[in-house]
Amino acid sequence: MNWWLLILRGCLAVLFGVVAFVWPQITLLALVFLWGAFALVDGAASALLGSSGRWWPMVLHGAIGVIAALAAFLFPGLTALVLLYLIAAWAIVRGAFLMAAAIQLRRRMRGEWLLLDAGASILLGLLLVLFPGAGLLSLVWLIGVYAIISGALTLILAFRVRSLRGRREPGDVGPGVPAW
Repeated sequence: MNWWLLILRGCLAVLFGVVAFVWPQITLLALVFLWGAFALVDGAASALLGSSGRWWPMVLHGAIGVIAALAAFLFPGLTALVLLYLIAAWAIVRGAFLMAAAIQLRRRMRGEWLLLDAGASILLGLLLVLFPGAGLLSLVWLIGVYAIISGALTLILAFRVRSLRGRREPGDVGPGVPAW
């Protein structure tokens, strides 16, 4: 295994994480554009697949994907805000259903307080609606923290793999090459 590729990967992840903290607006914009690129490719591929078999639902799916991608490219700030509001709505609806489940469970068992997650979910949704800027910033920072932790762990793995060079274990397929 090329341990130096792991080092490169780990360094890039840590660098991305640092960039997410130093330039959160640019990071958010990059994430929106990356999603837009995915939606464009996915939509175009779906439309092509659907048109070759004359399957209109796939063509419609593709057209919606392409339109969503164009909206992301033309209105990146709005796209990020819409995504945040979708997450907020999901959290509020999820919390409401969990609360209803907790009320039903209260009649049958003890410990329905374990569904207090309902309140946390509703609170998260409301906070995202009330403070969308902070919500977007928090999302970017969480991604940054994840990237830094992931990169650091990858770097540790790279040095562990490097220390295996030259060692032969049962099942190795060649000198210094583990079977995995």
